[in-house]
Amino acid sequence: MAELAVLDPAAAASAAPTVDLLAHAANRCVACADLAVTRTRVVVGDFPPGADVLLVGEAPGAQEDATGRPFVGKAGQLLDRLLDEVGLPRERVAVTNVVKCRPPGNRKPRRVEVQRCRPWLERQVLLVDPVVVCALGGTAAEWALGPGVRITAVRGSAGTYAGRPLVVTYHPSAAIRFGPRGAPLAALREDLATVAALAALAARSDGAPGDRG
Repeated sequence: MAELAVLDPAAAASAAPTVDLLAHAANRCVACADLAVTRTRVVVGDFPPGADVLLVGEAPGAQEDATGRPFVGKAGQLLDRLLDEVGLPRERVAVTNVVKCRPPGNRKPRRVEVQRCRPWLERQVLLVDPVVVCALGGTAAEWALGPGVRITAVRGSAGTYAGRPLVVTYHPSAAIRFGPRGAPLAALREDLATVAALAALAARSDGAPGDRG
């Protein structure tokens, strides 16, 4: 018997007791009908056990839609390299997006799509329980801080999200677009170093990495 489609992300997300069960429900989501018919896969995210850091991007691109994993294209390769530089290898970091389905033509997600998808991400934050949340790019910054937020005004340490330190920075695609001498790359590298430092501080306060379960 075919499983029922999910029309109410809020109800389905709140009922999911684990990240895996949440992913199972999210894969059946059709709340955004136009995204559901054009997507190849729902890109729920990567959530290694015990991850102290949660990175939140905008939405899947073509390669993410094809593979079902976030940040696997050029932006993801840059992100992986920068994470290694600051001592946060990708396999220890949780990564997801504000919107779980690729918008047609890689357009920016609409606010109504962000709002419909919000329950999945809010539940992921609670289930993953990171010690630091990092918003990558303008859409993620608006998700965390509200509409109209500008990266230039809030980048770096930007208060908290759900009681956790929040760091807002540029999306890796912006760093690629402006090139190796551009301000976004320098800012992204600096801000990821801040994320690593906050995670290390939390680890020293709470015990050895991995103690959080």
